[in-house]
Amino acid sequence: LPMAFRNVNARRHIGLQQLSSLASTGRTFLGPMKSHKFIVDETTNQSTLICSAVRLIESLDLTSAVGQLLNETIQAQHKEFKTGMSTLLFLVGAWSNAVVECLQQNVPVPAIVSVMSEGLNSCCESVQCLQIPIRDVKRELCSSRVRPKAFESRTGKVGCDGLTNPWNLLCFQRDISATEEVIPMNSCSHQGDDHNFNKCLFSPLAGCGLVASVAAAGDRSSSVLSASDVTASGCVAWKLTHSRHLGAPGKGPFSGQQGHFQGYPSGPPADLCGCCGLGHLAVALSHGNQTSVKLLQSIAAYQQERAERSGSSPINMAEIVTCCVLGLPESYSCVSPGFVTLVSPEQATVIKHFADKRLRLLLLDGDLTEHYRHLGFNRPRHVRTIAEHPDPPGGRAGDSWPSRMSDILRSFEVNLVLVKGNVCENFMERCVASRILVIGRVARAVLRAFGEATGAQAVTYLSQLNASCIGSGAWAELWKAGDGRAVDLGELMPARVSAGGIPLLTAVLTTALPSKAQLLQDQFWTLLYRLHHALKDGKVFPGGGAVELLCLSYIQALAERPGNEAVRELPIAWLAEYKSIVLQALASGWKQYLSVLLCNTAKASSELEAGASVDHHIQKAAACGSPSAYILEEFRRGGVLRGGCDPFPDQVTDLMVCDNVAAKTEAWRRALDLVLLVLQTDAEIITEPRRNHILSSPVASEFMFF
Repeated sequence: LPMAFRNVNARRHIGLQQLSSLASTGRTFLGPMKSHKFIVDETTNQSTLICSAVRLIESLDLTSAVGQLLNETIQAQHKEFKTGMSTLLFLVGAWSNAVVECLQQNVPVPAIVSVMSEGLNSCCESVQCLQIPIRDVKRELCSSRVRPKAFESRTGKVGCDGLTNPWNLLCFQRDISATEEVIPMNSCSHQGDDHNFNKCLFSPLAGCGLVASVAAAGDRSSSVLSASDVTASGCVAWKLTHSRHLGAPGKGPFSGQQGHFQGYPSGPPADLCGCCGLGHLAVALSHGNQTSVKLLQSIAAYQQERAERSGSSPINMAEIVTCCVLGLPESYSCVSPGFVTLVSPEQATVIKHFADKRLRLLLLDGDLTEHYRHLGFNRPRHVRTIAEHPDPPGGRAGDSWPSRMSDILRSFEVNLVLVKGNVCENFMERCVASRILVIGRVARAVLRAFGEATGAQAVTYLSQLNASCIGSGAWAELWKAGDGRAVDLGELMPARVSAGGIPLLTAVLTTALPSKAQLLQDQFWTLLYRLHHALKDGKVFPGGGAVELLCLSYIQALAERPGNEAVRELPIAWLAEYKSIVLQALASGWKQYLSVLLCNTAKASSELEAGASVDHHIQKAAACGSPSAYILEEFRRGGVLRGGCDPFPDQVTDLMVCDNVAAKTEAWRRALDLVLLVLQTDAEIITEPRRNHILSSPVASEFMFF
């Protein structure tokens, strides 16, 4: 096989330049005011909206060795923490440029590697003093510092925004015995006259305007919400039965209405700070992601209540799944108990037949197809299988397996099957005809939750089925929107499967834009994992650039020390002469990070202005005598690298912003390790048969062919 050898770092330091070029594509992802990007699939011409480094790297054509290393580094960070990838990507670019500058000043590679590594280790030790225990954060956030503000509606009425107020937990759907159709308690401005409530106009969308009407109390005709009911503004017709303005439930003029609703009957719990510990912490970790904050606060309120009774973890990741519903406004996003998934119209017909019926449940841990074999299955040697199950006389080819399997389900009176893998389409059609609901591609955590709640035992093949494997007590229904109506969006319809006592929660993410579906799921899981890791670490960092500011201050102070004082900081004495150059290069990465952060949040009009602002903070921190004390004090005042811009500008003042400890420091280490790895890789061996192409290229002189 032809091979070629190239000196990567000859003259142009190609690897570092490639890293810098790839990392520059993610500059706009820093900070809460992210600039989104559209990724277009050339084969399907479909576009996807992204704002995370991991989705960006997945979408790029990374054919070079450096690109593959960058992808593996970001994927490793994503797999472990689900956060910190944008910081990692940016610092890779910033430190790549810094290393190139060191090389241009003839700094030896061993000096760059040693001084930068020791400098980052010192940084990680110095910022430990900024770590804030979770209990202190909860106490601070539940104090009088953070308060919701009233907003001014388009009608001039002052109310409370029920969609962006972090203390409103109305997006959680519950099962209630005396079911009623209700609307969010603060979606309608107080009109002064209770008898005029059937004429009140409101919108489920913040800023949508008060344009949707409330149906009369006796009108029961609109029980299904179709895609055509949702206007371009995202506003739909609602029905009012009671609200906080009408006194206690059951005493209002519409209290006699009986229907079905899965939402809060009257509003959030009275003890706001009870779940506020985690709810406010979620706000601090959200970095401006308002929709996910509301969902996570609802999850925290529910799981914390269960955790107090059982003594388990306050956030159980295994009990949370997501379902994205296209065609509805984002204000319909909510948390629903049980398992919400998308089904076909034919399956929806089966679900309607299951109304008020307890189902016998089967769990299948694998594919439900004729030729599926479990992992590790070995066929007998020296045996050729002609047909495992010959077709019966007169039967159609391929019909025997679906027929036998459906007979097995009917013999055990199974009417609900949850399958981990794929399901044979022919078998699915037979099940629909037999009024058996089969749902495929179900996560293993969902199967486990239903197994514990119903007593069902998962099997690999239907032929293994026996009476002890069947669970009972499950039910299925069409998922209902916030106004209590089922949602009919055409091709796929959301359905909810649940069972008594099941701890499973589904975050239902709604959007009218298909290209935004992946973005909403990424944002939700990122925030959920931030909260999970914060509780796991037991501490958080002050956010908003406070930690990076201390790193910059510390490294600059270390670089300004005389050489003989820094010898003990370095493993080899002769490296001290390069200490200042390399440490300044390391510090330039932090400064560039903070400058871009300020620009992205519109607190500086240019990187030059942002750099001047950062220098001003460094000078004030140095004059204080204790940079860490200065930064902590400014953070508590909300003034570290903060101007007049807030992630929640209309609802919250003096919002505390926090970052994860382990995720942030590990992102720093991974970024520097990648840069230093590429720096020390001085050769590239090409094993592909591209000799003629390379020989005709402008860089042919850089290669040595074997």
